[in-house]
Amino acid sequence: MKIGLVKEIKVHEYRVGLTPDDIAAYVNNGHTVFVEIDAGIGAGFENEEYVKAGGTIVEDKQKLFDDSEMIVKVKEPLPEEYNFFHEGQILYTYLHIAADKPQAEMLLSKKVKAVAYETITSAEGGLPCLTPMSEIAGRLAAQEGAKYLEKPFGGRGVLLGGVPGVQKGNVVIIGGGIVGLNACKMCVGLGANVTVMDISASRLAYYDDLFGSKINTLFSNRSNILKSIKEADLVIGAVLIPGAAAPKLISKDDLKLMKKNAVVVDVAIDQGGCFETSKATYHDNPTYVVNDVLHYCVANMPGAVSLTSTLALTATTLRHGLAIANKGLEKALADDKHLLNGLNTYDGKLTNEAVAKSLNIAYEPVNF
Repeated sequence: MKIGLVKEIKVHEYRVGLTPDDIAAYVNNGHTVFVEIDAGIGAGFENEEYVKAGGTIVEDKQKLFDDSEMIVKVKEPLPEEYNFFHEGQILYTYLHIAADKPQAEMLLSKKVKAVAYETITSAEGGLPCLTPMSEIAGRLAAQEGAKYLEKPFGGRGVLLGGVPGVQKGNVVIIGGGIVGLNACKMCVGLGANVTVMDISASRLAYYDDLFGSKINTLFSNRSNILKSIKEADLVIGAVLIPGAAAPKLISKDDLKLMKKNAVVVDVAIDQGGCFETSKATYHDNPTYVVNDVLHYCVANMPGAVSLTSTLALTATTLRHGLAIANKGLEKALADDKHLLNGLNTYDGKLTNEAVAKSLNIAYEPVNF
């Protein structure tokens, strides 16, 4: 198969979809890999490393798309990239189309065969290609939240861990999944007062077993959310419904209950965000203020630690990418129901039920 590795164009997105070692793996399996010039520079990989691994450097982006049967990326295509795709092309990347109807319509109209990292499942019931980025985003949420609580960045001037004789900062984490767990680890490590909220009793019990008296756990319901955010210095939104748009758990009016210059970090922003006031931002201008509450809603948080993120991501995505290239997409999907769950669009059909429901587009499952 002819594989195309694309340089990301999203603002301050430094990750890359394949490392030189990954290129070598494709080439050793008999495939051809076209690498857009400087695709890996942001993650620390030089063009020469890709050439040494067997890749072919291409300067013309349109030619790379034209010559490639499968495109490998990190982030979803941006509007500037829509016209590059051709009918029947395989796209293997993070899509997050539940909150991006124009992208969905493009993929459907061009009959792109799109496999989304974030909806590929595993035998254990997890989302293996999403997990490493969720781990990184959760840890960054605590790190960035702590930074933006500093007065020079617009925050309350609170040190999350406090000092002897001074109250610690209060952190509320809404959502106890992978993001929430990693945010919790970091906030506990910083010495903050941490409250974790989730709708699952068993998940809260897991947190209780893991952290004991170091944290508080609460059922995530309207009453508990409002009570908790009143005392919070930092609120981390970590809610995920696989494939679907995130629920809005905190309204614009609810923010009036919070302390002036408190910080909210919305890690669910790729799926539309779990706060009513959330809108996607970029690393070069990551925050804005609504009702005296500082919002951090960067949609590609792991891009800030691009080398760590690239290595963590490609370690999980390479296996499925090789399966697609070695067998052909249809045979790979037929052989692996978990990879099939990653298929979002195929031949003009929207094939993921949760995404279809979020976009109010007909769900059309496919069988191979």
